[in-house]
Amino acid sequence: MKILVTGSTGYIGKRLIPILINEGHDVICAVRDTFRVDKNYLEDGHISVVEADFLKPETLQNIPKDIDVAYYLIHSMSNTSKDFEALEAKCAANFRDYFETTKVKQVIYLSGITNDTFLSKHLQSRKNVEELLHSEKYALTVFKAGIIVGSGSSSFEIIRDLVEKLPVMVAPKWLNTKTQPLGVKDVLSFLSRAKGKTELYNKSFDIFGPEVLTYKQMLLLFADIRKLKRYILTVPVMTPKLSSYWLYFVTSTSFKLASSLVESMGVEIIGQKSEINQILDVHPMSYREAVELAFQKIEQNSIVSSWKDSMVSSGRLKDSLFKYVNVPTYGCFKDYKERKVIDMDKTINRIWSIGGSTGWYYGNYLWKVRGHMDKLFGGIGLRRGRTHVSELSAGDALDFWRVIFSDKKDKKLLLYAEMKLPGEAWLEFKIEDGLLKQTATFRPRGLAGRLYWYSVLPFHWFIFNGMINKLVEVD
Repeated sequence: MKILVTGSTGYIGKRLIPILINEGHDVICAVRDTFRVDKNYLEDGHISVVEADFLKPETLQNIPKDIDVAYYLIHSMSNTSKDFEALEAKCAANFRDYFETTKVKQVIYLSGITNDTFLSKHLQSRKNVEELLHSEKYALTVFKAGIIVGSGSSSFEIIRDLVEKLPVMVAPKWLNTKTQPLGVKDVLSFLSRAKGKTELYNKSFDIFGPEVLTYKQMLLLFADIRKLKRYILTVPVMTPKLSSYWLYFVTSTSFKLASSLVESMGVEIIGQKSEINQILDVHPMSYREAVELAFQKIEQNSIVSSWKDSMVSSGRLKDSLFKYVNVPTYGCFKDYKERKVIDMDKTINRIWSIGGSTGWYYGNYLWKVRGHMDKLFGGIGLRRGRTHVSELSAGDALDFWRVIFSDKKDKKLLLYAEMKLPGEAWLEFKIEDGLLKQTATFRPRGLAGRLYWYSVLPFHWFIFNGMINKLVEVD
């Protein structure tokens, strides 16, 4: 089959593509920014990449018309725009209008369980998208999932943060809301096995795990799996805004995503039973099994995708990564240092392992202080960490930076700052002629930006000097 995957750089899309390729299909990845595409895709003869923005109908002409199945995996749970409902509706309408002119037979849409009479804005938006995707020209298959549990999923990482950081939790009453968590492996099984199944045409199915659990039970079960003793007290007086701040300060989520989650978590999400498990021979694992499998992936350093790498996880970058590749020079402050490289492989591996649990090699306590300050001013802080321990790709989140360019063969790594700043900042590592060249560039915004640069200049000298020394150090 010839299959199109939208949202192919997203959490589900990144995991679905290898499954489709292993099954022998030809996959077309539709992306807004080809700069973010995994380089392995470009080398695979069964994968082709097209640049298409579903908010811009004219770009959809790049998508071939001889497609058999299309996956619609476009969501904006953490979109910072107040008009996200209108944007999602526009994406869906543009998708439908274009694909009605193609040969596509089936469109598969992953949505959220929406059978409750009261829906959050995001679940209502997903329901609207489902209605917009219906067409007489192709068949629509809809899967509605609740909480998705897997390594790198937002729900898994948020629960992990809460459990591992707080021995005692004074929590909002929505922790008593019931839901049916579903392992990401099972989600992928539903999606991959549904293609070409005529009995699923123009039908909608709720997909969910075998247990009905409250969020409180999920937290306590997670703690039991991690062999941690935790106590949770729920209180009725915590407002949605306070609940959002509670999640924001304790977990690695952004405030916008925290607000969206709080709104959604107040709604009971219980799926409606159907024959879909039997039709596709999928028998979802328990919550405990899903969590244990997620930790196996983490321990093996084989996390395929993470919600933290979403371009809207910080809300700072709204354009193509290509726009940030050319580091400006005019009106900028720079901190440039270079050192001779003795052990090339060791230095390259250190550069590509920077941040996250590895740290920044020098003055880590100062980096942590800067992260806490950023969090206090509404930024993302250091809590996103990194998805992989030793690999970086364009578009990956790296603490409060975003990877703009990453090429080990070219020996160049370029980061863009997503922290709260009165300006813009880049950090570049490049090896040329046996020298490691480390450049921090800051383009100030007004007087505040200039004052900021001079105020942190003494710290920069120690931090950047110590960091480059460690990167080229021979043990």
